[in-house]
Amino acid sequence: MYRVALAVIVALGVTACSAPRPNPVAAYLARTVPAGPGGTVIAARGDQLVHCAGFGFADRERRIPATCDTVYDVMSITKQFTAAAVLELETMGKLRITDPIAVHLGPVPADKRAITIHHLLTHTSGLVEGLGDDYDVLSREQLIKQALASKLTQGPDFQYSNLGYGLLAAIIEKVSGLGYEEFLAKHLFEPAGMTDTGYLLPRWPTDRVAVEYDAAGRSQGRPMDHPWADDGPHWNLRGSGGLLSTARDLFRWHRALLDDTVLPASTRTKLFTPHTAESYAYGWNVRTAPDGDRLAWHDGGNDWSLANYARSLTDQTMSFWVTNQVTGPTWNFEALEPDLTLGVLDRV
Repeated sequence: MYRVALAVIVALGVTACSAPRPNPVAAYLARTVPAGPGGTVIAARGDQLVHCAGFGFADRERRIPATCDTVYDVMSITKQFTAAAVLELETMGKLRITDPIAVHLGPVPADKRAITIHHLLTHTSGLVEGLGDDYDVLSREQLIKQALASKLTQGPDFQYSNLGYGLLAAIIEKVSGLGYEEFLAKHLFEPAGMTDTGYLLPRWPTDRVAVEYDAAGRSQGRPMDHPWADDGPHWNLRGSGGLLSTARDLFRWHRALLDDTVLPASTRTKLFTPHTAESYAYGWNVRTAPDGDRLAWHDGGNDWSLANYARSLTDQTMSFWVTNQVTGPTWNFEALEPDLTLGVLDRV
């Protein structure tokens, strides 16, 4: 018995003292990510996590480091969850994406009678980008009323519209009878094992949520420090942005999209099928590289933070990175964004 125990101890000692295997993602980030901002990067191949770590501080004043489980505003990456929720309602037989919006929103003006749910999903409705500031106090019914009264842009071409995704959130609520966050939590997040994604339901301790900083390094507070309703952001932001999540939860979402955990195969195909000249699918941009690799991605940004979430539909790799300060005296993450995303994916 003694010899067996000693052998185990020696073996563990050798393992603990052995040099760690080099992580190509970590090595790439060490020479790429600038000093100053805080953030998190995660990368995976299929259902295997390759890298997940923070850099810098999530809260500089309190010296709280960013980690794999820091909570961030994922901004317009929210749109993929809105799109998935709409397709889930179609799978449940509650709506069809070919439905005119009048079916679910009531009477609409003549110039908007041809707009369908599909048009909202693909930013081809002709609706303007937005009605005002993200944090303006606006109810669901006010959003619907103002959207229906707004002037359409000319033509059916792609025109990125946060307003359109706000209307999708309103349709989700009207059709399901649940609040937007509640529906996503029940039908998307819980099946995927995502315990840290939402507006308010996860009830994170404050110190887990990243503080955002402007270009001069001044604190802009946490997302919920801005004007919010009792159940999350007001309606200029709901459905189009503002969800909070972690890198680890976004890995869980990637893993759920590998099989039928959340959506059946036919619905996932629909989710990732481009419908515009700009290759926009439903809540995702989808590009085919010269080598045939199909990449689905979406970024998100506001005046302070920036994020990018990407999945290869060919080899099932994924990456997500987020920073709580977009620019500073010596860096610009917006300029770095394409190279950083592809650089991480290439090393997974």
